[in-house]
Amino acid sequence: SGPLKDMDFSVQEGGGPRILHQFTLEPPAVSFRMSGEKAGIIDIEPNTGILYINGSLDWETKQVHKLQVESLDGSGNVVNGPYAVTIYVEDINDNPPEFDQTRYFGVVRQNSRPGKPFMYVHATDHDDPTTPHAQLSYSILHHFPNPYEEMLFQIDNVTGEISPSRTGSYYLDPQKQDTFTLVVSVKDMAGKTINAFTSSVDVIITVMESLWKAPPTIHIQENSTQVHPVNISKVQSNEPGVVYDIFEKEKLPRLPFSISQNGDIYVTEPLDREEKDTYTFFVVSKDNTGELVDKPLQIHVVVEDIDDNPPVCQQELTIIEVQENEAGGSTIGTVFATDMDEKDTFNSRLKFQIQSQEPEFPSNNLFYIQQDTGTLQLTGRSLSKRDSAKYFLKVLVTDSKFETICDVEVHVIDINDEIPIFKYSDYGSVTVAEDIPIGTVILEIQATDGDEPDTGSSLIIYQVKEGDPNNTFIIETDSETNRGFIKINKALDFETMPVYDLVINATNPEPLVEGVQYNSSSLTLFKVFVTNVEEPPVFLDPVYKTEVSEDIPVNTLVMTVEAYDPEGDSDLKIVLKEVQGKYAQCLACAKILFLKKSYLLVEEEIYSVEVVASELNNAAQKSKAFLVLHLRDVNDNPPQIAMDYPTFFCYPVSGGERTLIQATDADELFFYSKFTFSLADEMNARNNWEISKFNATHAYLSPKHANFEEKMYDVPIILNDNGNPSLENKVNLKVSICKCSSENSCF
Repeated sequence: SGPLKDMDFSVQEGGGPRILHQFTLEPPAVSFRMSGEKAGIIDIEPNTGILYINGSLDWETKQVHKLQVESLDGSGNVVNGPYAVTIYVEDINDNPPEFDQTRYFGVVRQNSRPGKPFMYVHATDHDDPTTPHAQLSYSILHHFPNPYEEMLFQIDNVTGEISPSRTGSYYLDPQKQDTFTLVVSVKDMAGKTINAFTSSVDVIITVMESLWKAPPTIHIQENSTQVHPVNISKVQSNEPGVVYDIFEKEKLPRLPFSISQNGDIYVTEPLDREEKDTYTFFVVSKDNTGELVDKPLQIHVVVEDIDDNPPVCQQELTIIEVQENEAGGSTIGTVFATDMDEKDTFNSRLKFQIQSQEPEFPSNNLFYIQQDTGTLQLTGRSLSKRDSAKYFLKVLVTDSKFETICDVEVHVIDINDEIPIFKYSDYGSVTVAEDIPIGTVILEIQATDGDEPDTGSSLIIYQVKEGDPNNTFIIETDSETNRGFIKINKALDFETMPVYDLVINATNPEPLVEGVQYNSSSLTLFKVFVTNVEEPPVFLDPVYKTEVSEDIPVNTLVMTVEAYDPEGDSDLKIVLKEVQGKYAQCLACAKILFLKKSYLLVEEEIYSVEVVASELNNAAQKSKAFLVLHLRDVNDNPPQIAMDYPTFFCYPVSGGERTLIQATDADELFFYSKFTFSLADEMNARNNWEISKFNATHAYLSPKHANFEEKMYDVPIILNDNGNPSLENKVNLKVSICKCSSENSCF
């Protein structure tokens, strides 16, 4: 309560009757009066000044009530006032949200971009929009049908925009399911309380085929004469306002295609199929930020052929060889031609026709060519080289538009229908000594052949057909004259074969034609008598080699050397003759060789001696062989000091000096690895000197003190090879203690 004055009140809507305030009277006022927006339920009790509401206020009907209150005296005159009383109605959440349609319908394209809205729903709430009471939140309550774990659609909870989900963008397909029903829910209080009001509505979505799809393969005829660019196809995005672009799949010098901003695809210049018969590129759609709107489309272009290439002869001149005996109808060759137009089309189909034949003797139609293959055949008769050795043909090759002439030469080849005939059927005999040199010509023979000269049909090959089982003779042919030369091919041996009865045949390298055979005219006889020649002995091997250790015992068998008399009727004597080396006397030889003398030191590594075999009754008949004996070294030599000059130390000796000494022996270096050095067990030696090994062949000698006189000393050193007592050697090393020059040499 309080005196009359301007006042503001905030009252929640609803709630029923209530008292807001009581104004107190101040004399001479006796009552109150109210006017203004009382809405039939707001008033003041005149006598008590109680301001009350007799009902429920409604924010949705009126949010502010403006009133005036004044006090009156007993005569009804105004004492105070009027004063302004304002009642603000506070909203409560008493209205559920309402959709502006009872059902919604929308269309979405297959492969639409995820998150790109294609429709929206809208609801309103009559509560105060400045409060959570009217803040709405949308969601998808149900999804019919829902074939996948994830929903195919999504809704913006604030704006109500509906778009495909990522799953929906991939799987939506009108061929599989063209209609979906979504139950969309809307809640007030931003959907954050369980007491929020909720409404729902059905949204019917129809899935339609994507507008964004690659056109079928585009076919463009090559060498078009149209004015370019020429429209060849069109693409359209599912979304409006996109920017179209092209990029290459292949790295080409230029891409002869472009696209307009409404999706029209153009070819920008005439194409040549023979240069490139197919093209593949991609079309993309982008939004105004440059981001891809749709997946790239792959565009295939096939360049269609036209007949713009003439036939081309595969060879500038086709040469075909035909034998005389080829029967009529025989295939003799093929004329080859090509066409750069598309394979297996009428543009590249070739036809062949003989345009002319020269000479036209004995007929002007000796040849026939198959129209579609170019196969050349003989007509009814065989060719004869006597008529003509060559024929010149002009073959007309055509496609559907062009024609070309191909030149053909037919060479008539002589056939092998004549056999070689010997000049003599028997060439008698010849007598030769068994030692006649290999390669000696013993007879010249001749046969003739009536076929064409300088061909395989007339060339004669001579062979010994009978009487020479070991190929002792060989016959060579002079290809220019067809003369044959019988030569010695292997050494003759009277004792093995004293007489040869030879049958010689003459043939051609080219096969004879059917019906012709070689006969006795191609054979001749020839007899060879071999005379005996006194021959020297023959060793089984020309060189005998063996290897033994140098310490091999006396009378050890080394090797066996054998010789024989080819006539088989003489005893042999084998003797040694020195050829190389000085030690032939160490070997004794009859038929068995023994080591007669032992050499403990290696004086020669290889002993080479000549072994001579002669007949006892004819010393002039002799032969020789070589014996090569290689001695392997053994470790049988003790070490020696290898220094040619005296060892010295400069006087006075100060201590710490040392000199390097070297040992060697007469054996191979292989045995050097284990020399040992030590001082002899003599008091002066060990008191004055010490020795230490440096490597396998060297050691250091050092004085043990400085009390040496200026004189020569003998230092006894024991050298040993590989720890073998038999290979131990004691040597006295001369060591000089002398005054030295500035160059560290004794003077």
